[in-house]
Amino acid sequence: MILNDVLGTRVVDSNGELLGQISDARFALDATPTQLLSRARLVGIIVSPRTATSFLGFERQGMTQPWPVAQFMRWWHRGSFLVLWEDIAMMGTQEVVLRPDFVAYESGLPR
Repeated sequence: MILNDVLGTRVVDSNGELLGQISDARFALDATPTQLLSRARLVGIIVSPRTATSFLGFERQGMTQPWPVAQFMRWWHRGSFLVLWEDIAMMGTQEVVLRPDFVAYESGLPR
């Protein structure tokens, strides 16, 4: 799977209700770095109810400058949430379906 291919994909709950679009993904580095890179594991996807655009790094703690851009990104991505990989029932090319009991976690965007 290539991440760019799934960005912008519709995300629905188990009843088919539209929740938003995939705007980003979260990875974890579980192993020690090898010669070039560490192995990354997909933790989950970020679902945004308004846009499929990226957070542009403004979800990182302390990213508050330039102030107008940071404020706009917080407003634009309000309501975004993280869905863990285990909570995805089906991932297709047109739509991602979540499990009935999925949990919506905080996306990491500072308030």
